Amino acid sequence: MNKKLAEALSVVLQPLIVPTFITAILFYLTPEATSVPKSAKWSLLLLVMLTTFLVPMISIIGMKWTSSIKSFRMPDKKERIMPFTIISSFYLMTALFFHHKLNVDFLLVGTMAIIALCVIVLTVITVFWKISAHLTGLAGMLAIIVVLSIKFDFNSLIYPMIATIMACGALATARLSLEAHKPSEIYGGFFFGFTFCFLGYYYILLI
Repeated sequence: MNKKLAEALSVVLQPLIVPTFITAILFYLTPEATSVPKSAKWSLLLLVMLTTFLVPMISIIGMKWTSSIKSFRMPDKKERIMPFTIISSFYLMTALFFHHKLNVDFLLVGTMAIIALCVIVLTVITVFWKISAHLTGLAGMLAIIVVLSIKFDFNSLIYPMIATIMACGALATARLSLEAHKPSEIYGGFFFGFTFCFLGYYYILLI
């Protein structure tokens, strides 16, 4: 794969944007899954983007600027611990804020909680093994789409499911082309993200 294309895919499909994608799917492709009123969906989606994408991204940029991390790619697994821990904190605080302050739909709160727990476990794994956070995030989204398609309207999710599967393949190829991960780390990230989110979503949220 062309290096510029691989870098572009790595940026566009980065893990931090996944919670925003998932929230948009919940609100607009499976509206029957949540009791959030239509008038509040856009503002809540923007809030999710702010707390799980923009603020964590600014934090990581700040860490790079202060030399807390050497590169945005974070090739050393030890270098990933602090950024992943900070991201986990933001995600967990988002779930708690939605639950205690906004009292929003349980499914949305549960979604944020599962994503936060997934990043926390990923952080622990990273202490020992640098599995792909990119594939963890995208595979987690795929798992949630699969569960939603089982529980709700399959037809409305078939194209997002196919697109996410193709995106997983393209992203895996991109990460390998950039030599950011070994094949085992790509497979490990995909398997962990899909399994964790599928089990959490199916058995905890939608049973």
